[in-house]
Amino acid sequence: MDISLDGKVALVTGTGPNIGSGLALMLAKYGARVACNDVRPEAAEACVRRIERNGGTAMTAVGDVSNEVEVQAYVARVLEAWGKIDILVNSAAVMTGGGLLERDLAGFNRQVEVACAGNFLNTKHVAMSMIERGIKGSIICIISTAGWQGPAGNIGYATSKGALVQFTRAAAMDLAPYGIRVNSFTPTFTLPDNPELIAARRAAGPQGPSRAFVGIDPPRLIPLGEQPTPTDYGHVVAFLASDYARLITGADFRVDGGALAKYWPYIPAAEKAGPLPLVKMDVTEE
Repeated sequence: MDISLDGKVALVTGTGPNIGSGLALMLAKYGARVACNDVRPEAAEACVRRIERNGGTAMTAVGDVSNEVEVQAYVARVLEAWGKIDILVNSAAVMTGGGLLERDLAGFNRQVEVACAGNFLNTKHVAMSMIERGIKGSIICIISTAGWQGPAGNIGYATSKGALVQFTRAAAMDLAPYGIRVNSFTPTFTLPDNPELIAARRAAGPQGPSRAFVGIDPPRLIPLGEQPTPTDYGHVVAFLASDYARLITGADFRVDGGALAKYWPYIPAAEKAGPLPLVKMDVTEE
């Protein structure tokens, strides 16, 4: 099966240097033209440069995903430039936060607003553009293992991601009459593979893990023994965006090496054969 997104236009929100940038790059590697959204112009521009270094076609779509005026404006810019949007990946989120006892209401509301209102507004306005043009498109909402389990220390993020599980199902039902598919994808604690991000972290020196991962060796707890990368995610997201997934809607997909499937007290064997080698897609460096 040769997955091709040639001729398709994708909009990816939240194209920060890790997961969002990786998904945008992968859609481009499979042939789509990609509009890179972020509230930070420098993040969207960096994503465009990464795609172009790898031979793809991209443009920026800067704006706040939770502001309807700004969403309408950047969707309109993409439509003006490329005439349509076939694929939407709702990746924007605010991950950093605090637990129940220390998180303030403004910060909690902002996390929920970016994830929930962001998915709502982008899905609504992109779907309207698809319906107007008769496009039977694909919309993919990025969840998180935090949306399925109870992580400590990030109450707003977990709440917003859990809500998106049901948003995906409801939106899938609303858009099914138009042939538009809505699915979700669940990433987990992710190993970066963006050369720019890796270099920046190396230059910044040692950084302590978040409170949730103190004393934890992630590969040790993953049955297949290896953390996934954005590239691993991108192969599945590209499939969901393709015509091969024509009857898949309202479903969730995950790439986590079996982390969520295992029974909670089970600790995987220390010695593991490991998975197949990563099929790398970012073949350039600055």
